[in-house]
This record gives sequence, C-alpha cells and structure tokens, in this order.
Amino acid sequence: MWMAGALGVLAVSMVAGLLGGAADISPWQVVLQAVDWLPFVHVDSGLAPVEQGLLFELRLPRVLVAAVVGGLLAIAGAGYQGVFRNPLADPYLLGAAAGAGLTTTVVIVLVPTPVVGIPVAAFVGAVGGVFLAYVLGNTAGRAGGTATLVLAGVAVTSFLTAIQTFIQQFKVEELQRIYSWILGDVGGGWDQFWLVLPYAVVSSVLLLAHGRMLDVLSVGDEEATSLGVRAGRVRLAVLLAASLATAAAVAVSGLIGFVGIVIPHVVRRLAGGSYRIVLPLSLIGGAAFLVLADLIARTVIAPAELPIGVVTMFVGAPFFVAILRMTRQTAT
Repeated sequence: MWMAGALGVLAVSMVAGLLGGAADISPWQVVLQAVDWLPFVHVDSGLAPVEQGLLFELRLPRVLVAAVVGGLLAIAGAGYQGVFRNPLADPYLLGAAAGAGLTTTVVIVLVPTPVVGIPVAAFVGAVGGVFLAYVLGNTAGRAGGTATLVLAGVAVTSFLTAIQTFIQQFKVEELQRIYSWILGDVGGGWDQFWLVLPYAVVSSVLLLAHGRMLDVLSVGDEEATSLGVRAGRVRLAVLLAASLATAAAVAVSGLIGFVGIVIPHVVRRLAGGSYRIVLPLSLIGGAAFLVLADLIARTVIAPAELPIGVVTMFVGAPFFVAILRMTRQTAT
C-alpha cells in the first residue's frame, strides 16, 4: 500500500513538473506530445517546435534529474541513519559536501575549464572527503564506533570548508558562480541525467540489497555477529554505497540540503522503521519531494528562478527543529 501510494505521488509530481513553469502549455497538449514520443505512434499535439523543444529539452530532463538526485540523497540519508543508528544523520555527514565544494571552487577559480569539468571535480571531491573522514575515524580504532566517524566527518568538513573559503579570495568575481552551484541546480539537461544515471543505479541497488542487514544491525553489533552478520563489512558496504550516491548527486546538482533528513524520517514515521521498507520508500519519496521543490523554485518568482537549495532549506530547517524537539521529548 505504501509503495503504491509513493509511486502515485511520484507520478503526480513528475506530471506537475512537466506542466509547471513560466511558459503556459496546455496539459492536454502535453499528454498528446507524450503519446507522440511512443515508438511507432504519431499524434499531432498541436505544439509549436519551440514548445516541443521546451518540453523535451528543458522540462523533461530537469524533472528526471531532480527525481534521480532527490532519490539518491534520500536513500543515502536512510543508509547513513541505519549505519549510525541516528535519525539525524545526513548524506553530507562525512565530508562529501565539503569535498565537492572545495574541488568545484578550485576548478572555477584556478583552472580555466569548461563547465562539464565541474561534475567530475565535484564527484572526486565528494569521494575524497568521505575517504579522509573514514581514514581519520579509523585512526581511533574500534573503541570510538560510529560516533568517531561522525566527529571525523565534522573535522574534515570544517577543514575543507576553510580551504575553500581561502581559495575563493583569489577571484572574488567568481563568487556568484560558486554560490549558485552551492545552492543547487538541476537544470543541466540530458547530459547531466545520463552522467548520474549509472551511479544512481549501482548505489541504489547496493543500498536496497542491504535493507535486511541494516535491520539486523539496529539491534547492536554483538547481537548481529551472533546472528552471523559481519557488522563491519555491512557497515563499510553501506557507507560506500551511500557515499557514492551522495557524490553522484552532488556532482550534477550542487549542494541540496535536508533531503536526506526529511524524507527518511517522514517515511519512518508513516511506514515503520524496517529498512526493507524505509530504503525503497525513501528513494521514491525523495524523488517526488525534489521534483516538487524544483517546481516551486521555477514558479514562485517566475519568470525568474529560486535556487532549489533555498526551497529545500525553507522546508528542511523547520522540520529539523521539529525532529530535535521530538527527540528531546522522547529522551525525557
């Protein structure tokens, strides 16, 4: 039931994303055009070539990129929360965002390169940030547990952000371009969609395959070991898959916050805490959420656009405060 409902919400959000925007296009014409795109089917939608280009070259890839990025951030957040056994865990917890921000700043400020170099730089930086945090956390040995990894992520994030701020001073005129990337954008077109799709498939499949194992880990490492589960190996696999998902999303969209906290928490409240349910519903719910957030970003001040990260912050910040209040009430 929950899966069917989530798929229905995703379908409605994607249709709304196709219909919404500064240019007014008839919903019926959009339906006819979609039918015309089917193989061996020809239907006259009545749309002018410019409107067809707007629909197929701008809106459709934008909706698809938003869905993929939102799904990746949400399922990565659910994976991190399962590993750390903490509902406040975030996809940017282990320095992925800071690493991506640093390498992107380096490319924009110091390396004259086409825009297509930014996703590659962001991906390398995100993976590098997670690797540094993981290595630093392991230097404390096993005693620190997941709390040590969290503290290592905070330390790496602070250090890399400081370097990024220092590098920005070399070219103040590029600050607008840097901040526009930091605030998030899913309008990269078909190139961005095909770039992120393989990583999305691999990371999502790996995370979904570990849902049962995360349920076992939730009872504790000793109990999981007694049940024949290698807790360390499962934790490493989930961390790698979640970090790959985060890095891929950051590489094509910039930094979009709160999706990885809001969606898994809502899913857990509605459908229960089993990660066999939380992971797939987070994937679908995150996709629908970011598509709707992008629709709001495109329409609220049309014909201008808000950065999509601003919209998610407006939703996520109050929600984060609500989570803290509920956590405090539960603790007392």
